[in-house]
Amino acid sequence: MLSAINLIFGNRKKISFGTSVRKREIPRHRKYRAVTGNVRSTAYSQMTTETFKVTIHMVSSLDGIIAKKDNSISWFETSDNYEKGVTEQNAEEFLKTIDCYVMGSRTYERALELSKSYGWVYGDVPTIVLTHRKLPIDRQNIETYSGDLNKLVDERLKPNYKNVWVVGGAMLAKDFIHLKLADEIRQSIIPIILGDGTPFFDQIGQEHALHLKDVIAYKNGIVELCYEIRK
Repeated sequence: MLSAINLIFGNRKKISFGTSVRKREIPRHRKYRAVTGNVRSTAYSQMTTETFKVTIHMVSSLDGIIAKKDNSISWFETSDNYEKGVTEQNAEEFLKTIDCYVMGSRTYERALELSKSYGWVYGDVPTIVLTHRKLPIDRQNIETYSGDLNKLVDERLKPNYKNVWVVGGAMLAKDFIHLKLADEIRQSIIPIILGDGTPFFDQIGQEHALHLKDVIAYKNGIVELCYEIRK
C-alpha cells in the first residue's frame, strides 16, 4: 500500500518487506524529470509555486496493482533498459518541495514496520495519518486525524502547507477524488504485470475528466504519468 515516495527513491538502501538485506544500493527509480545539463526539472518547477495543491501519488504495475498480497516490494526494482529514457538526478531537491504527507492507517502501519529496520522513510516532514484507531506514534512530526476530509483540507492543510501528497492507500485516494479534494494524480508505472493484488483504482464509481500535464520515460523502463484532475 506504500506509495514508495522514499522507498525506491529517497532511501538509497534496497528495501523489501520480509527480507533482511540492507546495504545494497537500489536503483534510483523515483520518477521525476531529471535535471540534465542546465535544464531544471519541470516537475520541480511546478511544485515550487505558492499555489496549494494536493497530489495523489502511487507506484503501480502496468495492470494497475499497487501492492501484492504478501506486501513484498521487490517488484519495484527493474532491470529494464529504455535507451531513449532520461536519468534521474535531482531526487533530493524534489523531495524537499513536499511539505506534508497524508496517508491511511494501513499505509502508516506498513511504513512503521519497515522503519524498525530501515528508519522512517518520510523523514521529518509533517505526516497526518487518517484513522479511527489508536496507533503507536513515536515521532513529533506525525499526528492522527479521524474527522471530515473537507475540514482536514480547509482547516488543517491549506492554512499550513502548499504541497501535500496523499501517499496511500487506494481507498483514501478514492475518497479524495470523490470529494474533489485532489488536484493531480501522479502514477509511476513499473514495467511489470503482477496479475493480482490491490488495484490503484477499484470501482471509483464516478467519471472524472483529466488533463495530461506530463509524461516522463526513464532509462529503467519506468514511466510517470502526471494528470491534473479537472473540476
